[in-house]
Amino acid sequence: MKLVSIVIPVYNESINIPVVLKAVQNVMSAVPYDYEITFVDDGSKDNTLQTLKKLSAENAFVNFLSFSRNFGHQYALKAGIDHAKGDCVISMDGDMQHPPELIPEMLKAWEDGFDVVYTVRKEDKNLSYFKRKSSNIFYTLLNRLADIEMEQGTADFRLLNKNVAAIIRGLSEYDLFFRGLVKWMGFSQMAIEYDPSERLSGNSKYTLKKMMRFAMQGITSFSTRPLYAAAYLGFIISLLSVLYIPYALWSHYFGHTISGWTSIIVTIAFFGGLQLTILGIIGLYLGKLFMQSKQRPLYIVKEKHHHEKP
Repeated sequence: MKLVSIVIPVYNESINIPVVLKAVQNVMSAVPYDYEITFVDDGSKDNTLQTLKKLSAENAFVNFLSFSRNFGHQYALKAGIDHAKGDCVISMDGDMQHPPELIPEMLKAWEDGFDVVYTVRKEDKNLSYFKRKSSNIFYTLLNRLADIEMEQGTADFRLLNKNVAAIIRGLSEYDLFFRGLVKWMGFSQMAIEYDPSERLSGNSKYTLKKMMRFAMQGITSFSTRPLYAAAYLGFIISLLSVLYIPYALWSHYFGHTISGWTSIIVTIAFFGGLQLTILGIIGLYLGKLFMQSKQRPLYIVKEKHHHEKP
């Protein structure tokens, strides 16, 4: 019987975990597969680890990993895939916003020959206008600047065949962005749309600051076009500055001298901000190289328990 590995990263989700486990268990008991569920505790500060220990002791199909600190959702996904033993790996969130009822449809698409089955979230009208708009802007920018094409609302709820999971295990890339990485890898892929469920309890861990960082990771991980844009912008402004010289000389010799410090200050402020922006873009790429060169582990597992399948 084929083994399905289900990876669920969690951070301060002690209340949600038993409910998610029960929902996944109900779905998997109705399909002809053996399965294991691996929870990855991303350095939680509540009773998440104690809850996972209890559930793992009570259920032979429940495994867990616990990080030494909070490394981030994408690294928790990587750790879960690294330790998965199944013929396919399904990743999903631990707050019930990814409906487990979609798993049988994903498994059917996998059996039909697709190596990757990913999900696309339909627009949630309950989200604020700002969140919906910022999400649309992110995917538009990513598709224009990066060398990949992603649908609006692509989620981290996906199925990977074991050969795809094996390739991901071999990666040691810093600043992981799985949504783009899986799309970049190719293979035969299929998308399934779904309506997001309400979060079971607690608050979203993605603050505005984290979402902006996530967006920058996605764009700079798959394209050097921002660097080209910075170079082109610098060239255009330099050209305009050269064209401005004849006008300044004409004004000087014909008595139309340029006066006023306001225009000078505004110009200096504009070009100063522009230079800082361009240096910031270059710095992001250099920072990635610097962090990658250290070759530190992407995550550190403090504690784990994995039931061996007979």
